[in-house]
Amino acid sequence: MNRSIESFLAFISSALNIHIEKASSESDILEIISKFRPYNSGHKLIRMGPDGDGGYLVPDDLANIEACFSPGVGEFYQFELDCLNRGMKVFLADKSVENPSVEGLSFIPKFLGVKNDENHVTLENWVAMQSSIEESSDLLLQMDIEGGEYQTMLGVPTALLNRFRIIVLEVHWLNKIWSTSFGQIVNALLDKLNENHTCIHIHPNNYLNPIKRSGIIIPKALEVTFIRNDRLLKREKVESLQHVLDQDNSNRKTMELSEHWNA
Repeated sequence: MNRSIESFLAFISSALNIHIEKASSESDILEIISKFRPYNSGHKLIRMGPDGDGGYLVPDDLANIEACFSPGVGEFYQFELDCLNRGMKVFLADKSVENPSVEGLSFIPKFLGVKNDENHVTLENWVAMQSSIEESSDLLLQMDIEGGEYQTMLGVPTALLNRFRIIVLEVHWLNKIWSTSFGQIVNALLDKLNENHTCIHIHPNNYLNPIKRSGIIIPKALEVTFIRNDRLLKREKVESLQHVLDQDNSNRKTMELSEHWNA
């Protein structure tokens, strides 16, 4: 950019208290997308939860998982009931809803976050509160907390993260990765998750329209399933991003990701 124009824009942004965000390059975007690339783990994928929104695909490797932790309850908790019916202890947290009051579901009215107070609880503290859980047992995490996943997951100790054999995460605000600063946050989250886990399925939430630039389709929210690396039977590129068990989250048009997500 011409230095005089750059200086002028900096002056205007400072005077008006406007921050002009540097845009990510196409190569930056493709690097982020590559970290979502799913692999065939050797485990069959099964669907847990309701039809439509709130249902997720997970690997059929659930035996001996002691507990499911599910922050962000919303109006659906069929996924959690499916975990309960498979013999898991189930723990839910959400400050925005009433206690589901279903036998077998343990609920606390708090948001998952980076501090512990009257309204919030960290994942580390929440797990530590459960005296009925063995310290070395495998766990399952299903998280949909509307954008709070970034600060929450980045603050989770690696030792605790590695206890989760399966992680099902809804990743929000992906339309913002065209901003360099937010792209760095997404990169940090994926680097942490990919250190000891492997992505095995992605599904775009079609409730909101995607962003498309340079032929790259970016959903605003993406459902992502990870499995811990020691549970991999194999690690092969998936042939197709779409799975026969996938279902739309809404009655809007089915969203198909561009080929960049499985390049």
